[in-house]
Amino acid sequence: MKKIFSMVIVVLSVLLIGCSGDKKEDGTKAEKPIVIQFGHDNNPGDPVQEAALYWAKILSERSNGKMKLEVFPSGQLGSKSDLIDQMLAGDAIVAIGNGPFYADRGVPDLGIMQAPYLFENWEQLDKLTASDWWKEKENELEKNGLRIVGKNWRYGVRHTITTKPVKNVADLKGMKIRTQSSTVHVKGFEVLGATPTPMALSEVYTSLQQGTIDGLENPLSVIYSGKYQEVAKYLMLDGHIRDLSSICIGNEFFNTLTKEEQDLLISTCTEAGEYQNKLAAKADEECLEKLKKEGVTVAEVNFDEFRKAAEPFYQDKTLLNKWSNGLVEKINSIIE
Repeated sequence: MKKIFSMVIVVLSVLLIGCSGDKKEDGTKAEKPIVIQFGHDNNPGDPVQEAALYWAKILSERSNGKMKLEVFPSGQLGSKSDLIDQMLAGDAIVAIGNGPFYADRGVPDLGIMQAPYLFENWEQLDKLTASDWWKEKENELEKNGLRIVGKNWRYGVRHTITTKPVKNVADLKGMKIRTQSSTVHVKGFEVLGATPTPMALSEVYTSLQQGTIDGLENPLSVIYSGKYQEVAKYLMLDGHIRDLSSICIGNEFFNTLTKEEQDLLISTCTEAGEYQNKLAAKADEECLEKLKKEGVTVAEVNFDEFRKAAEPFYQDKTLLNKWSNGLVEKINSIIE
């Protein structure tokens, strides 16, 4: 009997301790923080990772600890497609999206944002995201279950690094280049004569080592932080895409937040995007010099040659059948 009584006392004590842990000093019940996970493919030290950590810091500070952002780099939470599926299922997750990815998620016109050699500077992309056209496309995306909370993350200018010398379009012919899985990225390299090979960024290093692929395309900071220069020694500064990315979240979870929480999430994400842009611009300059010092041969290209080679992209029936009539002309009228 004494043993049973003692066990009851122990159980009650544990319960009381647990309950007291959910209360503040004034006796009121403590609210559990809202925890959001941020998964991405970039490596520690990369501008995206540093900006994600900065976002986590300011979100926690400005919400007085009521909102928390947990950051998972290097594909720890799965691929971008996996993350989007989880968002659509209502999970508290944010991820990096871009035009081509949203195109494959129900808003095909957004794919134009990463058409090869369409944008000459970041200011043109800023004009585009400030336009009525962009707002219309954001609304379409929301109808497909996703919401953009930060539209200003300049991921970087995308270049190509390979295991064999590449100086012109002809050199690319038949080369297996890792791309994102989006239709726009795949078509962009097909028209240049390469063989696009979509795969997760986390698989690229080994694939380069084993000869499964001949190269990859990405901003210089991503190339350097991934240490791809250890197994690919030829960099072509082709600048085929200005990658303006965004941070997206599932509508279902976003709508569980109060208006104040939603506004705070958006404002801090936008501020983190500005921080990321400064880091990325600086990293591009520094990484180019670092790549050269580590034995990478850097080739400048004839942009007119590459632009001309990319022209068939804009007549591709697979894309044209998905895009609104006159889409390219519409974009040019906004950014000119």
